[in-house]
Amino acid sequence: MTKAALFRALHQDRAPDDPLVLPGPWDAASARLFAEAGFPALAVPSAGVAASLGYADGETPAQEMFAAVARIVRAVDVPVSADLEGGYGLPPHELVGRLLDTGAVGCNLEDSEGGVLKDPRAHADWLAEVRDAAGDALFLNARVDTFARGVPGPAEAISRASLYIAAGADCIYPISARPDVLPHLRAALPGPLDALARFDDTGPTLAELGELGATRVTFGPWLQRRAMELVRGMAEELAT
Repeated sequence: MTKAALFRALHQDRAPDDPLVLPGPWDAASARLFAEAGFPALAVPSAGVAASLGYADGETPAQEMFAAVARIVRAVDVPVSADLEGGYGLPPHELVGRLLDTGAVGCNLEDSEGGVLKDPRAHADWLAEVRDAAGDALFLNARVDTFARGVPGPAEAISRASLYIAAGADCIYPISARPDVLPHLRAALPGPLDALARFDDTGPTLAELGELGATRVTFGPWLQRRAMELVRGMAEELAT
C-alpha cells in the first residue's frame, strides 16, 4: 500500500471516540519525535513552519515552504500532509507537482485570501483542477474559513463545503468552528471532517471532538507555540 493510500485509509471506519490525531511538526526534529511516539501520520502547519523559519504566518515564500515539507517527509516513515495555505498563486498542476516532489501525500487548501473569503464557486472550480492534477496521489483537505472570518452559523460553511466535496475534496476543515457547531456539520456533510484543537486544558478532549463529529483532529500552530513557551522558560531561567 502506498503512503497516500495508507493516509486515506486512516480516515475510514473510525469509532466516534477515536478520531485520527495528526500532530503538526514544524521541522524534521519535531516530526521525528511525533513519529517515534507512535502517531501514524503527521499534518504540517504552515504557521508553525513560518515561525520556525522566521516569517509571520502567511508570509513564507513558496519555495521555502516546499523545502521545509520535504525535510519533514525525509525525516520520517509515516505519511505527511502539509498546509499549503491558498496555494501560493501557483497553477494547480504546478502546485500538485511541487508538493508531490516533496513526498507529501496530502494538503490543506484554504478558501480565503488576505482575510477575505473567496468566491466559493470559483474556489470549487480551482479545487476540481487540483483534484484532476493530483488524481489519487493526494488527500485534499478543503479548509472552510467562514468561522475564522466572522460568519458564525453553519449554513454558509455547509454550502461551501458541499461545493468543495463535489469538486473532489476528501475532507472538510472548518477551522475555528465552535464545538457545538460540529454536530450540525457532521449531519449535513458526507466524508471526513477535520477539527482544530488547542494543546491546552480548554475545550473538548480529543475523544469528545470525535464524538461531536470530527473524523480527525489537527492542531495548527499550537504544538509549536507550546514548545516555544517551554524554550522561553529555559531561556529566562538561563538569563537569571
